[in-house]
Amino acid sequence: MRNMFYFILSMLLVSCSSTRIIDSWKNKEYTDFKPKKVLIIGITQNLTGRKMFETQLRNALNSRGIHAEESFNVFDMNFTNLKQTEEEIQEQLEKLTDKSYDAVLISTVKGVDEKIVYSRGNKWVNRHWRRFGRYYYYYQEVYFSPGYYQNYNIYNVESSLYDFSSKDKALVWVASYNIVDPKEIDKTVKDYVEAMIKGLEKENLIPTLK
Repeated sequence: MRNMFYFILSMLLVSCSSTRIIDSWKNKEYTDFKPKKVLIIGITQNLTGRKMFETQLRNALNSRGIHAEESFNVFDMNFTNLKQTEEEIQEQLEKLTDKSYDAVLISTVKGVDEKIVYSRGNKWVNRHWRRFGRYYYYYQEVYFSPGYYQNYNIYNVESSLYDFSSKDKALVWVASYNIVDPKEIDKTVKDYVEAMIKGLEKENLIPTLK
């Protein structure tokens, strides 16, 4: 367990990004739901990130025999960048119904947590602190030895799948993820899309590639 802690810590310090699933839920009424035509929506002010996310997720779904389209090819570009009224949103929903979408897969950043980690090299790695004296001896050096503090962000992201073939557009599946210290947008998007696909496969909502 201690080695795993140091591995995760070292990964943070070299600014690598990773996506971790935190929680997920599936509507028990949808045991046999298999979407055929899906609209993908990424809600973010980063237009480049949105396009990359929607395109990569579209490709992943298409490879599993699901017809998927990106929202930036369906909605006006300002739709997700400007605040919409309920009437405007309802108007867009009616357009989706007319185009025979049976599902919408939407992702959005719900919050950002700032974290701080202290590093002092590898001196503490593989140390055993089963005695208080030794524990205190090593950690007191935080005050007497040079080190540094590094800030990093954890993005709280949520993905939701809605049934657009039903009258009330019911929620089928939702999952929460933490994206840790994203630096490279292409790698971050790739990791997140892969995590989403695994979650959808696990709930038997999309086919698994053979």
